[in-house]
Amino acid sequence: MSTDTTTADTTSPVEAAANQTTVAPPVRLAVDKLVPHVNRAMNALDAAARDIGLEDPLLELVRARASQLNGCAYCVDTHARDARKGGESEQRLYALPVWRETPFFTPRERAALELTEAATRLTDGPVGDDVFARAAAQFDERELAELIWAITVINAWNRLGATARPWPLS
Repeated sequence: MSTDTTTADTTSPVEAAANQTTVAPPVRLAVDKLVPHVNRAMNALDAAARDIGLEDPLLELVRARASQLNGCAYCVDTHARDARKGGESEQRLYALPVWRETPFFTPRERAALELTEAATRLTDGPVGDDVFARAAAQFDERELAELIWAITVINAWNRLGATARPWPLS
């Protein structure tokens, strides 16, 4: 006779995963509270970079892709949610990391995503003339300048979020 009183766990892996509570990583450093004048300036820069003529759906794709590359969980979540609110399809959001291998993006979006990746991955070297030329073929000079500012600002936010984790995930 066995004295083992344990029972076998019959919970499936899917059920177990559904029952787990996800905990947001702790805030490392509340940089916004500790240096509020810089936080105010960053928010003003962000507001200025949003006050541009480029279409919002394109900008949300750019922000989401840069955030994916930079590993900023908060920004990935925020910009995917904002893109959905703006009418973006789940299919395109899921395909964003492999946009080159899908037919879901326009030439203009592809040029913006390529420039985003090149400007985000500067460890690979400066943005190449070929990448810049493809973007310049899809955007006029003002639009291209706006796009560069939008990419620059999201990269700054991503680096802040990935380093300090100033915001808890919602």
